[in-house]
Amino acid sequence: QVQLVESGGGLVQAGGSLRLSCAPSGRTFSSTAMGWFRQAPGKEREFVASIGWSIGDTIHADSLKGRFTISRDDAKNTVYLQMDSLKPEDTAVYYCAARRVGFATRNLHDYNYWGQGTQVTVSS
Repeated sequence: QVQLVESGGGLVQAGGSLRLSCAPSGRTFSSTAMGWFRQAPGKEREFVASIGWSIGDTIHADSLKGRFTISRDDAKNTVYLQMDSLKPEDTAVYYCAARRVGFATRNLHDYNYWGQGTQVTVSS
């Protein structure tokens, strides 16, 4: 029902910044909670951050808190992931996800919709 499209990935130097965006294609995602996950080749998908609906609750992975910030703009039907002070270990494909329940969650299995992902590569 909800189709998500990520953008904003690319190649950056360590210490640099990127801002990822996730927007619906042909449909809004109002009333849904959103999340960002990442996956390196051959590794499991890892939680990055999540943001809820009306309550505006957010969750960030402990290891990323202070560097990564999730936000959403309901008027633009877009969720963002601001990534600062990037490190080589942040290199991965970053996925946007949505769930119909409005509370933020770390659990990958709670999400119902997934984007195709956008590559983030951080060089040393």
